[in-house]
Amino acid sequence: MPRYNYECDNCGNMITIFHSIDDTCTDCSGCEQKNTMKKLLSVPFIIKNDQAATQDNEKVGSVTKEYIEANREILKQQKEKIKKENYEPT
Repeated sequence: MPRYNYECDNCGNMITIFHSIDDTCTDCSGCEQKNTMKKLLSVPFIIKNDQAATQDNEKVGSVTKEYIEANREILKQQKEKIKKENYEPT
């Protein structure tokens, strides 16, 4: 749910409330006055998910590519070894 900041025009009480976009807060809980709360403009809260780089500033995909290339070479060597052997099915 979005987070909204409100300030009372009467007493200056500031509160932060989590509610849906259609709801509003109009009554102050500090001075208990009706229709004195005004919604304040706020900076949006954005969580940056920066998992594209590891601690060593190395791309996550590059580690995977290294393992794929290493295993590709091993597989190639194993295929060549099998081709040289005389394989007879039972």
